[in-house]
Amino acid sequence: MKLGLKSAVQSFYSDFQSNNGNEEEDGLDIARCFSLFFIHLGCLGVIWVGWSWFAISLAFFLYFSRMFTITAFLHRYFSHRTFKTSRFMQFIFAAFASTALQRGALWWASHHRKHHRESDTDNDVHSPHTHSFIWSHIGWIANKKNFATDYDQIRDFAKFPELVFLNRLNKLIPLIMAIGLFYLGEWISLRWSFLGTNGWQLVIWGFFISTTVLLHGTSTINSLSHIYGKQRFNTGDHSRNNFWLSLITLGEGWHNNHHYYMHSTRQGFYWWEIDPTYYGLKLLAMCGLIYDLRPVPQRVLDEGLKKKSNNEA
Repeated sequence: MKLGLKSAVQSFYSDFQSNNGNEEEDGLDIARCFSLFFIHLGCLGVIWVGWSWFAISLAFFLYFSRMFTITAFLHRYFSHRTFKTSRFMQFIFAAFASTALQRGALWWASHHRKHHRESDTDNDVHSPHTHSFIWSHIGWIANKKNFATDYDQIRDFAKFPELVFLNRLNKLIPLIMAIGLFYLGEWISLRWSFLGTNGWQLVIWGFFISTTVLLHGTSTINSLSHIYGKQRFNTGDHSRNNFWLSLITLGEGWHNNHHYYMHSTRQGFYWWEIDPTYYGLKLLAMCGLIYDLRPVPQRVLDEGLKKKSNNEA
């Protein structure tokens, strides 16, 4: 019971140690994975709340807007520093990204940095080649060993106390979002009843369904993009470029490109490789909210084109 209480506390306060500060053992900890099970089970609420075009539209909006914060900021900014922004903006986007229930920005980026160094090796925490497909897709998130944030991997951002706060209390913002969606739905039901929605319907569609689909959409890059697609560059791992995954992840499907040169803001290296995240970042740069977007070096572009022509010959 004591260990269960500690695990439950850690599910809300991520830096709480449940093993006296020692390295965690392998295995599933249900108490600390409560939010993972909770959002999947919550989708069943659609049986009781039904649907409306407004609720479905909101679910789509929250899927793609939060996917952008994950791909643009958790990945391209916090993990790889491919552009610069202000301290205020990095906090705002880290907070918005935390509504996705994929833990804190520091946890996310620290694991991703390690993934690049150990991609598809025995030490890679989410490789479908050294582990199972299910493990790479979602199992690794639920493992005890992967709950902790390795702050040594993310010292450049761990110096900001507000980011550490968001990382430690990473369930706080999602909770506020869910409550906000409920009251928004109730307000709409009173003011614009013709939209046919209410508080619980927006919670189910805007929070549970959208967040669950978002989790699996993001996870396809760990699993499917290391199995299906084409390899333009020899990266020493199984990373692939996949057009279809780039659509559902706003450009992250150009994964082989990214593993070959991770330091550019753009992952679709060429004009025909759709990269909506990059387009969004260009727009933010035009508005002055971010700056110093790092380009793809010409030598990398030339090498990719040379490989393309050789494959077509």
